Amino acid sequence: MTTVGIATGAGRGMGEACARRLADMVDVLLLVDRDEAAVTAVAKDFSDSGLRAVAEPFALDVTDREGMARLAERVAELGTLRAVAHAAGISPTMADWRRIFEVDLVGTALLAETLRPLATAGTAMVYFASMSPLLARIDPDPAVAAILDDPLDPDFLDKIHDALGPTIENTAMAYPWAKHGVHRFARKEAVRLGPVGARACSLSPGIIDTPQGRQEASTHASMQRLIDATPLGRTGSSEDVASVVAFMLSDEAGFLNGIDILVDGGVFAAVRGD
Repeated sequence: MTTVGIATGAGRGMGEACARRLADMVDVLLLVDRDEAAVTAVAKDFSDSGLRAVAEPFALDVTDREGMARLAERVAELGTLRAVAHAAGISPTMADWRRIFEVDLVGTALLAETLRPLATAGTAMVYFASMSPLLARIDPDPAVAAILDDPLDPDFLDKIHDALGPTIENTAMAYPWAKHGVHRFARKEAVRLGPVGARACSLSPGIIDTPQGRQEASTHASMQRLIDATPLGRTGSSEDVASVVAFMLSDEAGFLNGIDILVDGGVFAAVRGD
């Protein structure tokens, strides 16, 4: 049986680090990123490094339904879906509020919907969320929660805007709301996948030293305060996150399902430990 893994956002940062860990867990690894040049370079490096998995670049925007269908078709051609590390995402300084929701929440749901028919006993998926909804203490009322729980509704963006009001146009608000949606989605997907023996969880990074993280830190002074408050006294690395993802996707975590894992060096405990 040929096992297949998927790492999204694999062209750089945490996605690439996750891909490097997955390369020892599967036979074929699809490296997904919208930046074709970057992900092709990563795939070549994998091949030159003699890693176990055959690495195959797959240029794709996670909001592209047709592209997602091609991804699922490719997985089915190659073998059995074993592991998915969905790290692709954007942060508040990278786009407007609509795009943040589209990539971070709708894209997650679209990937899961596309791959769900391929899930089988032993398949495991990790969707990247964020510590931001925890710090913001987001707790939607039932009406808003119902909207968040249906991100593939064609009118989702209009509905969430109507429910939360114009403040959601502030990307610093849209981001934690979108990532809260990912937390909720992972829990519900775990219930959907469980009957076939497959698992789904989310992972919430803290302040991680990546190009994207540095861009956010240079724009928001609050980021430095969080770094200063981190009990371990440093920012995280992509490898810190990837190591946890590798465990979550491994057979050793076979009873881990439907929860979020916070990888933040203890900063949430320091600033919201009440």
